[in-house]
Amino acid sequence: MATAKNTICLWYDKDAEAAARFYAETFPNSSVSAVHRAPSDYPSGKAGDVLTVEFTVAGVPCLGLNGGPVFKHNEAFSFQIATDDQQETDRYWNAIVDNGGQESACGWCKDKWGISWQITPRVLTEALAAGGDEAKRAFAAMMNMKKIDVAGIEAARRG
Repeated sequence: MATAKNTICLWYDKDAEAAARFYAETFPNSSVSAVHRAPSDYPSGKAGDVLTVEFTVAGVPCLGLNGGPVFKHNEAFSFQIATDDQQETDRYWNAIVDNGGQESACGWCKDKWGISWQITPRVLTEALAAGGDEAKRAFAAMMNMKKIDVAGIEAARRG
């Protein structure tokens, strides 16, 4: 398998493999393609520990690096997952939150490894792209939500 020209590298304390396997089980078009072990001791691990994990999340190539506790994730980086309906929105949101994650506002949640996710129904994206009063109403409705309520966005679009 050829290495992608551009790959997202995500720094984990020590759980890159567990995170990658969770993502592969949760999102379609996701997989773990390789696990690489450290050839010798390094500052945050020992020879033989998992050092990097090559994986794909919804078609996006990623590399998980077990770099230790020095750097933490924050909302400056997130995966945005477009959903087609409430069922799909619920499935991804609940998978993340119910697996040790936490809810946030406006369709954002965080997994137990600290990675931020935007679980975004297409109806919301379409409403915001429409502009005008429709976008204002959808935006106002979204601002009062944690997990996005598709029916609530559709009602706001209609006015």
